Order: sequence, then structure tokens, then C-alpha cells
Amino acid sequence: MLENTLPQLEQLIEKIIDKNNKLKTLVAELEQQKAGLIDENETFQLEALENEEKQKQTNNALTSLLDKLQSVEELS
Repeated sequence: MLENTLPQLEQLIEKIIDKNNKLKTLVAELEQQKAGLIDENETFQLEALENEEKQKQTNNALTSLLDKLQSVEELS
């Protein structure tokens, strides 16, 4: 019985070690993907803030033009 058990245990240990190594590789790949996604998210957030600022500037410019047009119209 022990003669069969030891080789089975060795096989199971090898399988577990192999699976553990594959999981370590997968974890490393996922960590790289996560880092890339974090960078991409930060870029998107910065772009959103920049676009929001541009939108405010455009809105202010349009409001100013509208005010000028209304004051000219009032003088007419």
C-alpha cells in the first residue's frame, strides 16, 4: 500500500506545484493589466477634467457674446 501511495503523493505534489506556478504567472499578468487600467483610468479622468474646463470656457465665451448682443440690441 505504501508503495502505491508515495508515487501518488509525488504526482499530486507535482500537480499542485505546477498549478501554483501557473497561478503565480496569472497573478503577475493580472497585476500588469491592473496597472495598465489604472493608468488608462487616470488619463481618462484628466481628459474629462480638461474637457470640463474647456466647456466652461466655451460657455463663458458664449455667455459674454450673448450679453454683448443683448446690450447692442437694447441700444437699437
